[in-house]
Amino acid sequence: MKRASKKTSEYVPAYLGKQSSRPVAKVDLIPWDGAEITVSLECREFTSLCPVTSQPHFGEILITYAPDQHLIESKSLKLYLWRYRDVGVFSESLVARIADDLCAQVKPKWIEVEGTFQSRGGIAIGARVRRPG
Repeated sequence: MKRASKKTSEYVPAYLGKQSSRPVAKVDLIPWDGAEITVSLECREFTSLCPVTSQPHFGEILITYAPDQHLIESKSLKLYLWRYRDVGVFSESLVARIADDLCAQVKPKWIEVEGTFQSRGGIAIGARVRRPG
């Protein structure tokens, strides 16, 4: 098993272990110098707003990526996704926005974001976006 590098052992989380009262715009990055790996982060309780009716739109977000130099710290991701709770946005645009934002922040080898949204008016929406790093 590979030992934590000095770089990783000096990491100090910005949000983990601290009380949070508001969403954040940026995720916390954990240094990564490990082997090739694919990471999946799943948010099963995602909420945004319909941009037309302002009604809540419930769904799930799955983020899968291959880290290059950083991992996404999970509490900061929860706080990042919270920022969309009161945003009126179409599901397809939302998934693309999250993918673009996280790709720019994390700079992974690649990232895929998939959103599966509950049925509204009898039609469920699913959208998937893949971005190269």
